[in-house]
Amino acid sequence: MLLLSMVVGLMSGLGAVLIKNLTFLIQNLLEGRLISNYHSAFYFVFPLLGVFLTAIFMRYILRHTVSHGIPSTLYAISKKKGIIRRFQMFGSLIAAPITVGFGGSVGLEGPTVATGAALSSNLARLLHLNQATRTLMIGCAAAGAMSSIFKAPIAAIIFAVEVFSLDLTLMSLVPLLLASVTAIITSYFFFGNDILLPFTVVDAFSISDIPFYLILAIVAGLVSIYFTNTYEWIQKRFDTISNKWHRMLLGGTLIGVLVYCIPPLYGEGFDVINNLVQGNANLALENNLFNVSTESIYVTLGLLIGLVVFKIIASALTFGAGGVGGIFAPTLFMGSIMGYTVALILRTLGVDSANISISNFTLVGMAGLMAGVLHAPLTAIFLIAELTGGYALFIPLMITSAMAYSITKYVHPHSVYTMELGRKGELITHNKDHAVLTLMDLDSVVEQNFIALNPDMNLGEIVTKGIVKSNRNIFPVVTPDSGQLLGIILLDDLRPVMFERQLYLEITARDLMQNPLGVVELDKDRMTDVMKKFQDTGAWNLPVVRSGAYHGFVSKSKLLTVYRRKLIDFSGAT
Repeated sequence: MLLLSMVVGLMSGLGAVLIKNLTFLIQNLLEGRLISNYHSAFYFVFPLLGVFLTAIFMRYILRHTVSHGIPSTLYAISKKKGIIRRFQMFGSLIAAPITVGFGGSVGLEGPTVATGAALSSNLARLLHLNQATRTLMIGCAAAGAMSSIFKAPIAAIIFAVEVFSLDLTLMSLVPLLLASVTAIITSYFFFGNDILLPFTVVDAFSISDIPFYLILAIVAGLVSIYFTNTYEWIQKRFDTISNKWHRMLLGGTLIGVLVYCIPPLYGEGFDVINNLVQGNANLALENNLFNVSTESIYVTLGLLIGLVVFKIIASALTFGAGGVGGIFAPTLFMGSIMGYTVALILRTLGVDSANISISNFTLVGMAGLMAGVLHAPLTAIFLIAELTGGYALFIPLMITSAMAYSITKYVHPHSVYTMELGRKGELITHNKDHAVLTLMDLDSVVEQNFIALNPDMNLGEIVTKGIVKSNRNIFPVVTPDSGQLLGIILLDDLRPVMFERQLYLEITARDLMQNPLGVVELDKDRMTDVMKKFQDTGAWNLPVVRSGAYHGFVSKSKLLTVYRRKLIDFSGAT
């Protein structure tokens, strides 16, 4: 496992290098070599062309749809036993650089994690490893990808634990460490000392700054709620459009219009973030549609607020149009601008400028929004701490991240990554009992060796065709035509009359049957629902129906046996 974790870290690091370099290659070709006069009109054309090329690649070359990186990986862990299809190993590797390189307003972190996860999953399948080990290897891939991108190995490990709900035990910690350090060494080998957000904290934190960071935390929580609501609303609107090409045309055109009007929305936006962290808002905002001067503080504030409002719209449109990317970079983008804007407003309102460090607020704003949107407060704290080369901002990072996370969690129990899985009850969490139930397959515990009775059968037929031939003490009563479950008959109900031959022709199954204490709906109920029904009813067997028709029974004893076996497997590797 230790050797495998290093191999996974190396593969994740190489995946990050390839995705980044392919994206930079496309951007450089577009901005220089292919088009010598890079005109703002191309801001409209490129994003639409990017999603079109991405759609062509997935439709005619890959012949599969590349799913959103981290949500699809979480789904594979919870419902596919950690098995990720082979095309995902190189699908995001090509589709994401096309989307982002042509100006799609999304990030590369999610696709990088998805690529590493697919590689590790298929390596585990090749070596015939069990589900728990596959899951741990996927976590190692996630840690390796994030470590390689941000050169923040500790934050990468915490990211894998928080987002993928791994148990932080010695058995999982050492592989995560090895994967993370292998990936970061790979990144150093190819990129040297260059990092995405080069910055060192200069302004010291003071205890008198706490009220201002509390304000930032509240704003971060509210913006996180706006981010999640907007993303979900736009995704649902696009889901109602059945034709993929119509979605691509509508989404691509709207992205083009937004990026043409607000050029800083083009691509990932790390140039904008770096300018803001250095306190150079004018450089980040100088390229606007109307060439408005940013010398006025109110114009600057208006443009900054516009970027916060429209970035998530541009990102959601990119996804809706069929682009491939992640929301990690848009979260950092919005968080940096939000922090900068809050600091600027406080200064404008006359707050003592010595207490308001624009660069510190920009960095802490990123952590606050990351904690709220991604529901990963520890990742947010350690990522910014590692990027800044120290822990000088640890207290404001903790305050802002904890409050922003709490505010958002109150409104949205699940993050953008997990909201769909969370609603369906298919999400693996740190609640081990819930996690084990989620991993269990309901179909695998359904028993079908029960003899079904016709409601018009008389007692004599019940005895000869049911009791004599069955080794079970319960009989479902179903309609002969549609197979609909009408009720059940217990052997205890039959004992008082089964030896009374004079009643054999008088009593029918309809007279003897009773309503079950509960019914399991195979198409609707999750394993947690089934367990709750057993708990509420006190029954030992519950009938199972599929689309209204009788399908079998599930017994509490078998359910608990499978649960215990799954718990042992789950705990053994993580």
